[in-house]
Amino acid sequence: MKTNRRGFLKMAGLAGAGVMTGCSPSSGSREISAETVTYALDTIRQQAERKYSQTFNMSGYCAPKLDVVRIGFIGVGNRGSAAVERISRIDGVSIVAIGDVQPDKAEAAKKRIKSPGHEATLYTADDEAWMELCRRDDIDLVYIASHWAMHAPMALYAMEQGKHVALEIPAATTVEDCWKLVETSERTKKHCVILENCCYDFFELLTLNMARQGFFGDIVHCEGAYIHDIMESLFEKEKRYDYWRLKENAKRNGSLYPTHGLGPVCQLMNVNRGNKMEYMTSMSSADFMLNKKAKELAGSNDYFTQFVDNPFRGNMNTTCIKTQTGSTIMLQHDVTSPRPYSRIHLVSGTKAFAQKYPLPGKIATGHDGFMSEEEYAKVEKQYTPAIVAKIGDLAKQIGGHGGMDFMMDWRLIDCLRNGLPMDMDVYDAAAWSVIGPLSEWSVANRSAAIDIPDFTCGSWKTNIPHDIELQTGGTTGVLNQDN
Repeated sequence: MKTNRRGFLKMAGLAGAGVMTGCSPSSGSREISAETVTYALDTIRQQAERKYSQTFNMSGYCAPKLDVVRIGFIGVGNRGSAAVERISRIDGVSIVAIGDVQPDKAEAAKKRIKSPGHEATLYTADDEAWMELCRRDDIDLVYIASHWAMHAPMALYAMEQGKHVALEIPAATTVEDCWKLVETSERTKKHCVILENCCYDFFELLTLNMARQGFFGDIVHCEGAYIHDIMESLFEKEKRYDYWRLKENAKRNGSLYPTHGLGPVCQLMNVNRGNKMEYMTSMSSADFMLNKKAKELAGSNDYFTQFVDNPFRGNMNTTCIKTQTGSTIMLQHDVTSPRPYSRIHLVSGTKAFAQKYPLPGKIATGHDGFMSEEEYAKVEKQYTPAIVAKIGDLAKQIGGHGGMDFMMDWRLIDCLRNGLPMDMDVYDAAAWSVIGPLSEWSVANRSAAIDIPDFTCGSWKTNIPHDIELQTGGTTGVLNQDN
């Protein structure tokens, strides 16, 4: 969606939404005081140091049950249109509206609906038609899959209109917007769910349950990544509307897409629910490819002249995080180097080790090597959580990155229909997404450490881990794949 972000925020009265005083950031880093050092991108640090008093704890919050979840979709390109199809296979939903600045995308998404009874009015008149969608009084959930810069503004506006929101990753690209998401969700008591599908990967869920059952012992270190060569698609207009992702990579240098690797290990480490991320440092390589590509294309297409000699993101970014328990996290981000896809889901504990990528996932209990296939099968059978046992096979049939997309959508709808807490609440959305702008600051300041805001304002000490054993809920049906 192409709405001017600055203009929208001014119009919606959200640009001046400040953060209240009360809760201080962590003191994990030991950098030189701001009085003696001048920092680059220092607005980021100042936003991270803002104080806030929690007005309502959304972790564990049970919103009123919805027998039928009435949904409006905003942004139905590749991700959004696939979500329309998946959710149309879930019982107890009504697809009420679909919005996109490109009418053909909205029409194509409507045609992907796989079950009858969905009105699906289209909102395509202009780049602000999505606001009209949000103002409808017959929508319960707004599902946002627009380009990154509009995720937070759209979510904020939708919550202000009384809607729950589910938004694609990252939930926000600035620290300020992360705080606004938290404040607005708490004030409106509307869920703000980050659509991090990798938290529903089968191996990630297996290792999560193993960790909860003590298989790994104390967690010492975890790793995650998004290493995915999408270099060519950044320069293809039909792949990225208005070249939005190229523009992000041309002006921001850091871990721009951190949540695929971070989300699953944060859940495994109980971040925001018994643990918290305290501080981080980040380093980027030089850009070896993007500027060269821009110069090459500018020779035959004047459009790309504007990108020549931009401050492109470096090929590889590595971010390291220290948690309150003393464990560490390493994240990597590279979307331009010609190397195999990897999310590097790695768990290292005092008793055992697990790693996925290279595929398949493997488990070890010592330095002598990984478990045999037979040993692995026994562990998998013992520790597979109930959510996978119930919906995993159907999810694989319906698809979406091997089934994890559908399991994510099904769980979202089942929680709303049963009035259950969200697996991934607004604090997760903020904490996982804020690594992006904080990494930009660290990279710009010779990898200096920076504190990670505690968006729970201390509630992490008593918040309860989310339910993967379906102790409640699990009642939502699924249409047969052949329907």
